[in-house]
Amino acid sequence: MKLTVIGGGGGRSMFLAKSIAQRAQALGIRELVFMDINAQKLSVFGGMAERVAGMLAPEMAFSLTTDPVAAIRDADYVITTLRVGGDALRTRDEHIALDLGVLGQETTGAAGFSFAMRSIPALAEYCELVKRHARPGAKVFNFTNPVGIVSQALRDMGYDFTYGICDAPSGMLGQFAGLYGKTGKDIRGELFGLNHLSWFHSVTLQGREIMPELLESPRAREKTDLRFFEPELLRFLGCIPNEYLYYFYHRERAVANILKAGKTRGDVILEVNGHMQEEMQGIDPVKDFDKALAIFTKWYAIREAQYMANETGVARGIPPWTFDPYSPDEGGYAGVALNFMDIERSGKTDSMILTVPNHGAVDFLDDTDTVEVTCDITAQGCFPHRFPQVPDDQRELIRRVKYYERLGAQAIIHRDEKAAVKALMLHPLVGSYSLARELVIAYLAQNASFTGAWHG
Repeated sequence: MKLTVIGGGGGRSMFLAKSIAQRAQALGIRELVFMDINAQKLSVFGGMAERVAGMLAPEMAFSLTTDPVAAIRDADYVITTLRVGGDALRTRDEHIALDLGVLGQETTGAAGFSFAMRSIPALAEYCELVKRHARPGAKVFNFTNPVGIVSQALRDMGYDFTYGICDAPSGMLGQFAGLYGKTGKDIRGELFGLNHLSWFHSVTLQGREIMPELLESPRAREKTDLRFFEPELLRFLGCIPNEYLYYFYHRERAVANILKAGKTRGDVILEVNGHMQEEMQGIDPVKDFDKALAIFTKWYAIREAQYMANETGVARGIPPWTFDPYSPDEGGYAGVALNFMDIERSGKTDSMILTVPNHGAVDFLDDTDTVEVTCDITAQGCFPHRFPQVPDDQRELIRRVKYYERLGAQAIIHRDEKAAVKALMLHPLVGSYSLARELVIAYLAQNASFTGAWHG
């Protein structure tokens, strides 16, 4: 099997390499290619990934390239994790929204639309290359944000071999399992919604329902990402929300906290990555791996400790962060993709959480609407679970955001300015024609070199 990673020069490349290399032999991965258009970042972060892969799976062929055709040729699976425009444009996306008093968050907030304007055309080009150069039946696992609107657009464009993946649901399940001294293999969750707008309707540990006790557990709020929600809200909801729902349930707090902190999440990452790359200049990440790893560890620990801290005012308080190539792999988004490959190729049936077409999971969305949902994966395909009784409050919020994703995807595909304004106008975190109009004008100007001219 050949596996290709598009965006292999990102800061999390080493984690991808660890996840893949630890399972390479079991999954039959003979060749792994990391591709990125940024040769400098590929040499640094891809180089560290190369060293990790060599330590764990020396029998697996590993290569770095800036040539997308060579990377995709004869691939069985492709993982896409792009940052079109780099960290600098992410911060501009966020501040354009914040300057208008609108949440500037790159997935759920208005800034996500700007990121999607750049991401969708780039991903479509890679999908065309997959159609022409990958093996027949090749699948693409997309981790490029904003996964919701991006997944909708790719499916609307006919790329039915694409699946949206996110490590937030599986990561939260892993945190819950850890509370009981168990692993991710022992826990299951029934989840429905949209990417970064989903709820666990059931969580079972070795077959026992534990969601009610998680909702009341002070330890769960201390040790897991339930820390972002007060006990009263969790009782009010009666189910477990994705951490990104903080931005919907506490919209005004999120904006106020970011303005008070003076930094968006994008600002933090731009700063951290800048310092990291500056310290790594002149270091060979393969020959001087230990030195490069020490620098990476210092700055990545800062990044992780500040996850959602500026937005929520609540720090994770995680212990000192380290990277051990040989420790059991926690999976992350690579783990989601690898689990799919394992299930599909083994012929067994198992469940996992993906962003896929609705296909009857609920009756209040179109079958072609992409949703984030627990699915059964078999050798015959991917089948979303059914959720006949989605609570009314979740149903209405999903409806509104899905309207935005559905129309926003079409706006980007067809470069339709009017549709973009209408999509953002109905977005719950914008909710205004005048704000939507200003946002679209600003984002069109910023992204002109990526998107070309729009009409309307």
